[in-house]
Amino acid sequence: MDKLYAETEFTVQFYDVDSMNVVWHGNYIKFFEIARCVLLDKIGYGYNEMKESGYAFPVIEIYAKYIRPVMFKQKIIAKAVLAEYENRLKILYELRDLDSGVITTKGSSIQMAYNIEKRISCFECPKFFIDKVENMLRGGEL
Repeated sequence: MDKLYAETEFTVQFYDVDSMNVVWHGNYIKFFEIARCVLLDKIGYGYNEMKESGYAFPVIEIYAKYIRPVMFKQKIIAKAVLAEYENRLKILYELRDLDSGVITTKGSSIQMAYNIEKRISCFECPKFFIDKVENMLRGGEL
């Protein structure tokens, strides 16, 4: 199966680093979130569309592996790959240095569908979301 993914570029800002000009460990999760938002927008199911559909997808698990430090003013490519989407969202992340292509950080997150009105967790994603993803994987339009 082809994987659905999205990439975005950014430059590390001063407010993301510690006194050693290295990105503070918690901000790597923020960088994952930036890539996740680009991916969900590509699918046509960003956070505004989620809310309108009556579902939320809270993060229930997150993992990060710090391979190399990311520094102030470093240009980064953040990639998010949709690895699972039927029963939950599992997204894989990779941060790479823009100039060298060297991987600095890898990670993953798991999100679970939550019906806002009924206030219940769902053990499968809404059908309309699955249909959107499968249509994109077939090369269809939104």
